Amino acid sequence: MNLLKWSKRPAAGVEAKKPEVNILRGLIARATTPLLPDDYLHLINPLWSARELRGKVEAVEKETEDSATVLIRTGWGFPASYKPGQYVGIGLELDGRWHWRSYSLTSIGSTDEHHIAITVKANPDGFLSTHLVDGIAPGTIIRLAAPKGDFHLPEPLPSSILFLTAGSGITPVMSMLRALRRHDQQPDIVHIHSAPTREETIFVDELEKLHDEVSTYDLRLQLTRSGGGKFDIAGLDAEVPDWRERSCWACGPVAMLDTVEEYYEKADLRDQLHTERFAIARTDVGGEGGTVTFAKSNKTADIDGATTLLEAGEELGIQMPFGCRMGICQTCVVPLSGGYVRDLRSGDERREGERIQTCISTVSGECTIDL
Repeated sequence: MNLLKWSKRPAAGVEAKKPEVNILRGLIARATTPLLPDDYLHLINPLWSARELRGKVEAVEKETEDSATVLIRTGWGFPASYKPGQYVGIGLELDGRWHWRSYSLTSIGSTDEHHIAITVKANPDGFLSTHLVDGIAPGTIIRLAAPKGDFHLPEPLPSSILFLTAGSGITPVMSMLRALRRHDQQPDIVHIHSAPTREETIFVDELEKLHDEVSTYDLRLQLTRSGGGKFDIAGLDAEVPDWRERSCWACGPVAMLDTVEEYYEKADLRDQLHTERFAIARTDVGGEGGTVTFAKSNKTADIDGATTLLEAGEELGIQMPFGCRMGICQTCVVPLSGGYVRDLRSGDERREGERIQTCISTVSGECTIDL
């Protein structure tokens, strides 16, 4: 057992679909010390790495004016199987810094074990999303984090489903719909999707084709700038009379999900609702800002009370652990070495010695993190 641990230790942080892969990685790392195995593997194939998951951008296909699907060839050790609805971490080096974000997979696992796809909507304030949609070139090597997330359909499937989506919230649900059709599974689905116009609706042709060809899939497209207005959850009884009997998956803007969750809680049906958030719901009582020190990296940053510690570290080029970026998965948890931080969702203050989530915390005066 000790020999196995010794062998795997240099690659212990990399998830592999087969445990024996990390033993091989670890032995390579031991054999090539003091040089990293990547120094040799990269010369053979840039997707081979003993210490991290990698991918290569093969194509970027426009979906709408401000969104695109990025097809990625995965490298050594990336899991071939994942659950439709899960997300993947993407790391891209720009101007000498690594930028990390999570995106829902729009491909489905187990069909092509060497490729995945994400569909990204460019956010005017989102540096990485804009680059992925408009600037990334085929052949670019990126870093990957293994698929994660609890927003997926269960087995066995419920007999009836309600999907509530808006904007880019369609992406994880699109993966579910594709998987259902691929496996010829046809539960009774009502899907209410909101988008500004038909031209701005991601996957609109595929969704409408699915509606026409699959009798158990009922698409209700709500075009908010074309006379339809935003979908009002208060009208759910009229729109879907049997919604109480359906399991619901909802994904979209924070305000929409807050309203949906409140509606289900009032109906005492919260356990039937599954939500996926692309951003944290921040309170109005964030920290006053201040100085964060990253001790191991010997870097500091002065940030305002709306910037997370995760964002601050990434801006400095520090490789920060992260997963969902919304305070759910616990991947970003680190001990607070000194000072104070504030939880952006609850407003609660944390102090030295406590474990904090960097993706939902900001500095409150000053703090130190051992990263």
